Amino acid sequence: MRRLGTALLAVSMLAACGPGTQAETPSESAPSTPAVEQQQAPILTQTNVDVAIECSGILEFANTATYAVLDRYLPSNVVTNIVNRRATAPFTSLADLSSVSLVGPTRLKQIEGGARTLDYIDADCVGILDGIAISRDDQTAIVALVNSIDDSELHDVLPDAWNGAVNLLNTRPFTTAQQIADTAGIGDVSFRNIRNSATLSRPLEALFAAVNAIPSNGSYGATTLRHFDWWNIASAGHAYRDDKTCFGLEPSSVPSGAAIRPNLADAAEVRAAVQNAVAYVNGNTLIPASVRTAGYANLDSLIAGRSFKGCIITYENDPWSRNTVHIYVDTVNGFSVMTETWWAE
Repeated sequence: MRRLGTALLAVSMLAACGPGTQAETPSESAPSTPAVEQQQAPILTQTNVDVAIECSGILEFANTATYAVLDRYLPSNVVTNIVNRRATAPFTSLADLSSVSLVGPTRLKQIEGGARTLDYIDADCVGILDGIAISRDDQTAIVALVNSIDDSELHDVLPDAWNGAVNLLNTRPFTTAQQIADTAGIGDVSFRNIRNSATLSRPLEALFAAVNAIPSNGSYGATTLRHFDWWNIASAGHAYRDDKTCFGLEPSSVPSGAAIRPNLADAAEVRAAVQNAVAYVNGNTLIPASVRTAGYANLDSLIAGRSFKGCIITYENDPWSRNTVHIYVDTVNGFSVMTETWWAE
């Protein structure tokens, strides 16, 4: 599989670009093959970009193909606009490329087609769907998430696409990301939110899996979750004691008997809850430092400057045990984490 580094690799070749220029690439039939293409980049898209690294050849094609080559796939006036613009600065994203006059979704798909035909991208790039170019592994993660996500989490991930969320729930299971993108009510913003939910928190999920794998001796333990049905957890009743404090929820979503806290949670509160759960089961010793460092860095990148709704729940099913649950859900993009610690006599 071709591992493209960046569309900026051939920037120096663009200085004299213009209609009819034929010296932009060594060959009109194939992209250059710099050494960085051999590097094995992360398979999943792990930052909020609009081009997966497996699809970066789309931008390389737009940045380096000659006028004559581009003219095979695009109207000449569009090619002129692209070539004139890239002479001033290379394209660094699909949004950047789309800012060129006359370049919209149809033209982007034509550019993708040219890049695929000339082997700038291969089967590891699924292609451009709803404004983002996703990899084959992104697609696997997206399909798995949409097919399994709980109702409450999906609606939080798609806060402005309620009908889209309902349609996904009613239509699943899906087998391709294209089917998801084609679902009524799913557009550029909502599809990107789904991609982000499916792919951006993998280091944190690895940390959570490590916490959950630590065996309990029956006296205490911890569970950490990235994907969960917060409504069922928050609304569950318990036999002996059931104290709930919630914040930021719609009135209709507040669990029965819960106290209301006026302030939302911030990044510091979310991180403290995760750190407490890790430490509670001696994870600072039992979990490799590399997993903890990567997980916390990933968490910090996702919660910095954000606000969270949720609940803090302390419950007892009998006088000899206690569970404490922290639920946090980003109020804008639905990113969520849950920690639960417990002890029993």
